Amino acid sequence: MTTTAATPAAPAADSRVLGLAHYAARGVLEHVLARHGVTFRQQIVLRAAVTTDAPQTPDDVVTQVRSSLKADPVDIRAILDELLARQLLVTDAAYLRPTDAGRELLAAVGAEVAPISARIWHGIPAEDLAAAGRVLALVTERANAELAALTT
Repeated sequence: MTTTAATPAAPAADSRVLGLAHYAARGVLEHVLARHGVTFRQQIVLRAAVTTDAPQTPDDVVTQVRSSLKADPVDIRAILDELLARQLLVTDAAYLRPTDAGRELLAAVGAEVAPISARIWHGIPAEDLAAAGRVLALVTERANAELAALTT
């Protein structure tokens, strides 16, 4: 008589599973960022200031980052000050502009993370990624609505 080991069922998607995936991926990114002397939040704020078509004011960046990280505006402004002090961003009249050093930092981190990310995502069927994307977009929309209701 032969027996086969049962393959454990994948856990149902819930907040815990989502959180574990987020923190696992974030751990990889933070490891890379640490080698470049930058924190996760600094990278998020720098990316928000760099990856835009139009120049942004500090208020624009704070609004954008607050929307994604749900962070305190005072903390985001402190991070902007850190990036300005490190000359990864500069002010140009009322606008923030990335410096060559800021762009180079993001490019270096991106180049280092890309092959790791490719290994993490490798082999996941496109239809699974599409389904996960739809579910996560819906969860994000609903969680944002709940947070808005809690804070009004």
